[in-house]
Amino acid sequence: MFHVILSSLDSFVSSAQTALYVDVVQPLLFKLGMMDYDEDTYDALYWVIVGVLEVIAMYAILRPLEALHPAEKWQDRKGVRVDVLYTWIAKLGILNLFFFFTFQPIFDSVQSWLRIHGVPTLEIDNLWPGVTTQPLVTFVIYLVLLDLAGYWYHRLEHRFGIWWELHAVHHSQQKMSLWSDDRNHLLDDILQASFFAVVALVIGVEPSQFVVLVAITNLMQSVQHANIRLHFGWLGDRVIVSPAFHRRHHAIGYGHEGTSYGCNFGVLFSFWDILFHSASFDRTVEPTGIRDQLGTAGAAPVNYGDGFIEQHWLAFRRIGARLAARRAGASGKRSAAL
Repeated sequence: MFHVILSSLDSFVSSAQTALYVDVVQPLLFKLGMMDYDEDTYDALYWVIVGVLEVIAMYAILRPLEALHPAEKWQDRKGVRVDVLYTWIAKLGILNLFFFFTFQPIFDSVQSWLRIHGVPTLEIDNLWPGVTTQPLVTFVIYLVLLDLAGYWYHRLEHRFGIWWELHAVHHSQQKMSLWSDDRNHLLDDILQASFFAVVALVIGVEPSQFVVLVAITNLMQSVQHANIRLHFGWLGDRVIVSPAFHRRHHAIGYGHEGTSYGCNFGVLFSFWDILFHSASFDRTVEPTGIRDQLGTAGAAPVNYGDGFIEQHWLAFRRIGARLAARRAGASGKRSAAL
């Protein structure tokens, strides 16, 4: 059944890909003298169509729910608008596709060398022979393994100062909505795309499976960030990340500063947070953002930027300030030692 559904979706997207390419894209490439990119453009079009369908689906489902049962009520949606731009950049999936196919020849060469020399690899089928003949089982295994990698990637973003300054672009949104998931610094997007491409290739994910895995993950994360007062019950919240569970991760004073250095890092599955002692199931609706955006008696509020370019530039400035402080601290220690 699962294989039939995937095949049907693949057939639909492939038909749309061919029609759009033949009628629109190929004639345009010909006119621009860019036929050298013919094959690559055709392949990328599949991912773009999946991304467009994803955005349409998430808006059609989540926007009415945000209007009917919001977690927070706002006077206006001004702060949300920039996140729409982030969403279209991310959901089209060009970065994920680029890194997956860029790294694939390298991994094919490495794995061939390992097989010739009798060295076992980490591909799931090598560790569990025959499992890849069961599409649903294979898909679930890949989904769980990639989600485990996602949990630790996310948790480490909060652990290291320079990395956090990139991720802070995401957390600085004080009006969380269905668009907020993709509000990420482009450098962080590049790091994530390359990281997950490497993990997927190491465990043996096929290109068609990778597209579906990323699409499902992206869609679920849009649900988690939506401005909806929704949880999945006592048991459900301990398996799948709900909007209430993830909102706690964005809450000022909790998500970044709570349990050790934050809580609720799960991407799809919340049981990783239980397993690694970072879970908080408090459903209280708290203000979202970063504590230093509020300011204190002795310090002005930190500005993380309102526009796309400003948010990127300010992240680099914060990283520069951290590096300068480190150098100053190191110089001070050396002077004291002398």
